[in-house]
Amino acid sequence: MTSSLGSGLLAGKNLLITGVITEASMAFHTARLAQEQGASVVLTGYGRLSLVERIAKRLPQEAPVVELDVTDKSQLDSLADRVAPFAPRLDGVLHSIGFAPASALGGDFLDCPWEDVATTVHTSAYSMKSLAVASLPLMTSGGSIVGLDFDARQAWPAYDWMGVAKAALESVTRYLARDLGPKGIRVNLVSAGPIRTMAAKSIPGFADLENGWTSRAPLGWDTSDPTPVARAAVALLSDLFPATSGSMVMVDGGFHALGFGTKEVAGG
Repeated sequence: MTSSLGSGLLAGKNLLITGVITEASMAFHTARLAQEQGASVVLTGYGRLSLVERIAKRLPQEAPVVELDVTDKSQLDSLADRVAPFAPRLDGVLHSIGFAPASALGGDFLDCPWEDVATTVHTSAYSMKSLAVASLPLMTSGGSIVGLDFDARQAWPAYDWMGVAKAALESVTRYLARDLGPKGIRVNLVSAGPIRTMAAKSIPGFADLENGWTSRAPLGWDTSDPTPVARAAVALLSDLFPATSGSMVMVDGGFHALGFGTKEVAGG
């Protein structure tokens, strides 16, 4: 079935999609929609590759899967060589990667040790630069790098050091846009409202956050539907935004515009 975005928005393009874990993930929905719009997709997986390979079979066309630990230099250095048999040229990359140890979330912000903070920032922010550099050898004709984000301009309940990492991700994106622009590569973020993914379920207090969002977003917000986020990512991966880089596109039902305080979001 072809999306109403229009036929062939990504026709002829090759994309590298990270972060597909389950069918509920925003990355999976982006990969699905990208294929529906004509793209060839390669997925990356970390840890249980068999799980990602099983999910890859549920896309409209089964996608190849290559292993990638974004904190492993040897895997990053070899990424282009391992992707090339499936996609000799990359036109777009989706960064959908984040991880925080339990101590970095949940309200113990002052007690989190540096080792866990370092892991959070490395995996969730520095990895954007690492993935971009690893993909460069295949991005010979320019292209688009898109990251998935959660608005880090304010402090959220229980988000703690992941919030700090997301703020770093937003800054990394701007510097990547500066340095990759001369190569014809655009770098942008999609800042999504809360989506009920596997990662989100591990965040203490997520239920309060999503309940507040659903009731207050001017356009409404469905925490079980990643499609609006996927559509924005696909649009940025396409040629529809040829002069947009270093930007953050808000896909949150308009919630960010209202200025509600932390206590209200958390339900008081």
